[in-house]
Amino acid sequence: MDFLETIAARNVDFAAHGFTPDLKIIPSRKTMIIGCVDPRVDPMDVLGLEPGEAVVIRNVGGRINPALLETLTILRTVSHAAGQEIGEGWTLIVLHHTDCGIKGCYHHAPELLAPYMGVALEALDALAITDPYAAVAIDVAALKANPKLPATFMVTGLVYDVATGLIETVVPPAPLRSLGA
Repeated sequence: MDFLETIAARNVDFAAHGFTPDLKIIPSRKTMIIGCVDPRVDPMDVLGLEPGEAVVIRNVGGRINPALLETLTILRTVSHAAGQEIGEGWTLIVLHHTDCGIKGCYHHAPELLAPYMGVALEALDALAITDPYAAVAIDVAALKANPKLPATFMVTGLVYDVATGLIETVVPPAPLRSLGA
């Protein structure tokens, strides 16, 4: 059996035993998680999420880049169309991890990584690509500096350690901006 057949069979089991037809488009915990595509760091698993609790957005490195900011803007529109505003009472979690493969791109193909991150090649070092602890703080700061995001969003930065399975809070939860900003 090839893997496609395996996942098709798993889907039949899911539809019969795990499917919840009444899930809503708005996450029940009013939470968005930005994380890496690395299969070792699936937020559903490492944070013990239940279906429908959070929106999970994954990209290379879990980094804040122009495409991710565009996705967040589109999600606000989707939410508005569904009758709910994203903002007060919502949490935005930036989840980076140790031993991230983005380091390989930084070392071997920085000319690919710089446009992905939306910076000039010489500005790549300032993004702390090889240090997830510094990078998560940089990315939270980038979110806080974005005036298009709701000021009342609570934002936090976490780092998941792939060697221990534990998360560490690097940036404690705080509003993106004060209401006057």
